[in-house]
Amino acid sequence: MHDYIIIDNCFHPIKLFDMKKYFFFLALLPCLSACMDMKLAAVNLPSRFNDNAIQTMQYDSKNALNLDIYTPTQVTANTNVVIFFYGGRWETGEKSDYRFMGALLADHGYIAVLPDYRKYPRVHFPAFVQDGAAAVAWVAAHYPGRRIHIAGHSAGAHIGALIAADHSYLKKYNLDPDLTITDFIGLAGPYDFTPAGDDLEKIFGPPANYPRMQVPTFITGHEPPMLLMWGEDDKDVAAYNLGRLAGKIHAAGGDMAVKIYPGVDHAGMMKAFTWVEPDSPVRRDFFDYLEAHQ
Repeated sequence: MHDYIIIDNCFHPIKLFDMKKYFFFLALLPCLSACMDMKLAAVNLPSRFNDNAIQTMQYDSKNALNLDIYTPTQVTANTNVVIFFYGGRWETGEKSDYRFMGALLADHGYIAVLPDYRKYPRVHFPAFVQDGAAAVAWVAAHYPGRRIHIAGHSAGAHIGALIAADHSYLKKYNLDPDLTITDFIGLAGPYDFTPAGDDLEKIFGPPANYPRMQVPTFITGHEPPMLLMWGEDDKDVAAYNLGRLAGKIHAAGGDMAVKIYPGVDHAGMMKAFTWVEPDSPVRRDFFDYLEAHQ
């Protein structure tokens, strides 16, 4: 694993650790070979036998949007909430695919909230970010006084980062992201790309819209603390997404940490939270960051 500092928008390694190679159970888990077409029955199986209560609640009646809540066996007034947005190129996925993530967060003592959101072709940008903000507002209203952490993978990281950086999304609910959101953890997020490809151009276009979907546009240095995580073998989300956002936060004097992992690809960032890799450094760093910001 590499820890990095950002200087002049470039990565500079400060520590290097050898990371143990893990066997990828391809025969059993073909679903993890491509993030955008995950079929997660195998990795979700252990989560169906844990003791954490799962409750489905509607957070947007107009658009019939629900979220799943995973509650730890012991909850106190200090129990933190983690909202996790799943990925899928803003086109695929649903919250039930990520039961393993909700169960793992609850096992670590967090109230986990996994919202669904509308996707293309049903909607275009910024509708799915607006849905994410509605979910955050619902959590803030139903869990007052608790620390709220936001995390996401891929498209979900993009959604979460925009909610944290662009005040307009939560302003609709009279919420300030700097006060509402304790921190943000992004797993392989496409934060600063120019849409290329017919579907992405339709999702985010016209081109005059693009600055509004690029997270660095909104960075001032006063955002919630951010942990940006990325795997060196990621062929789906290029390194410049991380580099540009990290460089903008660094230049603005914001609170940020960057973690880059050799041998980890796009789907591998989520595989780290399944039973396949219980000792993954990705998982360890994720929970260490949450614990440090409680």
